[in-house]
Amino acid sequence: MSNPMIAEVTRGSIVESRHTGSYAVVNGEGQVVAAEGDVAAAIYPRSAVKAFQCLPLIESGAADRFGFTQEEIALCCSSHNGEASHVRVAQSLLAKAGNAEPLYECGAHWPLHEATRLELIRGGGTSLSVHNNCSGKHAGMLALARHLGADPHGYADPAHPVQRLIARRMGEICSVDLDGQPVGIDGCSVPTWAIPLQNLALGFARFSDADNTAARRIIEAVRAHPFMVAGSGDFDTLLMEAVPRVFVKTGAEGVYCAAIPHAGLGLALKIDDGASRAAEVGIASVLAGLDVWTPEERAQLARFSHHGLVNWRKIEVGEVRGVLL
Repeated sequence: MSNPMIAEVTRGSIVESRHTGSYAVVNGEGQVVAAEGDVAAAIYPRSAVKAFQCLPLIESGAADRFGFTQEEIALCCSSHNGEASHVRVAQSLLAKAGNAEPLYECGAHWPLHEATRLELIRGGGTSLSVHNNCSGKHAGMLALARHLGADPHGYADPAHPVQRLIARRMGEICSVDLDGQPVGIDGCSVPTWAIPLQNLALGFARFSDADNTAARRIIEAVRAHPFMVAGSGDFDTLLMEAVPRVFVKTGAEGVYCAAIPHAGLGLALKIDDGASRAAEVGIASVLAGLDVWTPEERAQLARFSHHGLVNWRKIEVGEVRGVLL
């Protein structure tokens, strides 16, 4: 199946680049509300499913046992910039559960936020695992290991009790037997299981269910602290600040997912060439095209479905735009 155009990039008066992909919008009963492309194909959702990976932390009672706040729960679902508040909250998650930074298995990288990175370099600092954009998720996994009475060492291994519990929960919410699916290793070293795009959308629809108390708690945390999910100037944070009734989460290689709790819908999108610029305007376009918003919300979503393309002199030379509206 040939996937349709999701986004295009203009320069001057012509289209310079085109991005194809697929998406599915599904309700909690598994009915497809809207779809384009090969939605039966399995993809690696990557970081788009961090909220699913957080469910066992809530459902097991670990979050309550260690007294995690809404801010801390939001960081467990994040791909953050490594700004000072992100680091502070990650360190708090570790300390409350009796863990420490040397236990991290996510690897170290410099903060993604440029000003924070430059400040750290000028001060003679170095990159740490706590700066990793996945350090909140990993702190949550370490806390879950403690709660389960499992060895925190090796918690990123697919056979570790933490990852087995997460896989079982993700498989349930997406109606997929993950034991029969391909599994890869994510950038932060935890397993990432391949899930058909339509099932991934189903998972986010079920995540939208008001009766799913753990999911509702996560959504409430993210709504209260959208900055924790990404950070200054990042698409996820900006979109959720502008339209608080939607929960969106990016994943690497052109994946974007969303939950729309008030409508009971889930959305999953994949850009074939992995371009984040196309995934961002693409998911905004799909969301804006759904008849579930107030006029003000729809206008905000439409605003995120395109943005100017500027050169190094800040001259606008073109546009990145979704083509689904």
